[in-house]
Amino acid sequence: MTPQQGYSTRSACLPPGGTGGRTAAVEARESTIGGKPMQVRPARPEDLEACSMLDHSYTTSSVWQMETRERDGALTVTFREARLPREIRVNYPRQGKELLVGWQRRDGFLVAVEDGQIAGYVALTTQAEHGIARIGDLVVGRPRRRRGIGTALLWAAAEWGRDHDLVRLVVETQTKNYPAIRFCQSRGLAFCGYNDHYWPSQDIVLFFGDSLR
Repeated sequence: MTPQQGYSTRSACLPPGGTGGRTAAVEARESTIGGKPMQVRPARPEDLEACSMLDHSYTTSSVWQMETRERDGALTVTFREARLPREIRVNYPRQGKELLVGWQRRDGFLVAVEDGQIAGYVALTTQAEHGIARIGDLVVGRPRRRRGIGTALLWAAAEWGRDHDLVRLVVETQTKNYPAIRFCQSRGLAFCGYNDHYWPSQDIVLFFGDSLR
């Protein structure tokens, strides 16, 4: 995925320190993944271009399918896994200018750095009235997936939420993004809601959450 023509990532800016101007911030954390050192730290303005150049797309052979039934005054909504006839490649729901403008509205923005390059990022918004740290974007570049970088970003996001005195972490993803659904479930996040026609593409968003306490 490349920046939308006519829009420069250099003109975009992050909240101060990548933390929405709040005093609490996640310090840079270093770990080793697959024998390689990896660091998660708050994003800098110069990181935006590298983040925008990551391949945000994904492939899947399954989706979550929503079924709605109304009977005897009761409305029942059910999600079930559905296998596709073949594997498909799906673009990220936000792209180009829309993605970059969205980053500026985030309260937290952390990046994973490996071999001196941006390997992935996580962008968060606070819903202080509900004590929620909400992950709107959690992306790892395709060549670096399935190596623990996404998990490291998720744990860093949870730490960011705790540092901001929030009590719950919520991740949003598409019903099409079965790899992300399995990622959330395998790391202890439970399905906690949905919203149809959520993105400009009119896709349904799923929410997975866990306590930060």
